[in-house]
Amino acid sequence: MKSKILLFGLFLTLITIGCSKNDEAEDNETISADEAGINAKIDVENDDVYNIVDNQYENFDSNVLSYKDSNAQVSYLSTCATITRVPAFGTAPTVGQTVTKTIDFGTGCQINNGNFLSGKIIMSFVYDPSATTHTVNCTFENFKHNTRRIEGTKTFTRTMTAATASSPSHPIWVMNMNLTITLSDGRILTRVGTRTSEIIAGYNTPASWTDNVYSVTGNWTTTFPNTVSQTSTITSPIIVKLACVPTNSSLSKGVITFVRNSHTATLDYGNGDCDNLAIFTINGVSFTINIGQ
Repeated sequence: MKSKILLFGLFLTLITIGCSKNDEAEDNETISADEAGINAKIDVENDDVYNIVDNQYENFDSNVLSYKDSNAQVSYLSTCATITRVPAFGTAPTVGQTVTKTIDFGTGCQINNGNFLSGKIIMSFVYDPSATTHTVNCTFENFKHNTRRIEGTKTFTRTMTAATASSPSHPIWVMNMNLTITLSDGRILTRVGTRTSEIIAGYNTPASWTDNVYSVTGNWTTTFPNTVSQTSTITSPIIVKLACVPTNSSLSKGVITFVRNSHTATLDYGNGDCDNLAIFTINGVSFTINIGQ
């Protein structure tokens, strides 16, 4: 009798485990609003790092207010960021020399769009002012963006476009990323792919950053803690408006399409308003998510 009871209990246990695994597999096949929100927050981090690198590259030869200021009209960075350079400020680099800049946010620094950064961004490039294309390598040291720890590399290729009758010469930045992101709850995910940013307004007013507008395209693969991967493609260019500072996010328009197995979902950043919101849609059902912090 005891043997029958034990066998019956084992049978129930196997059924329960089997159902749990099936439920987990089914959950892993689709895309959740929580995961879309995580993607959006990583997009904000990418946007912040890009703007900081752009800012620091454009103003690499002096340690003045063009680097940092409490006024968002002047700089993307606030006064709590510390910037050092090799060769040191005041020493002119020579053509072909590697320039390294370290942006140190200490144990916590709120930049002018309201996001909190800590640790260091270390960027390096070869000094050659006559070149039309430059490569900027970025690494991170104990770096956090709000509550998420960022590790890995970002390699930027900066190319100046040719001037036309309707468009002055301006830079296009291509970011190649290979990142590991640790969330505040301990979950770890990776992101590998590219992101291309082109400034479409504000480049001719270097004294003000808040009139800058960028058009962003790209695609990448994100692997979540459950080892399930999904592809993300910007199917309608994301419009980044620095006038949205300080709403935590300057992503104001555009659509990202996610694909996982046979499931497709979208994340719509809106119509250009500075509202810090996006609409996630899957299987005809939409959710509003907060993309900041």
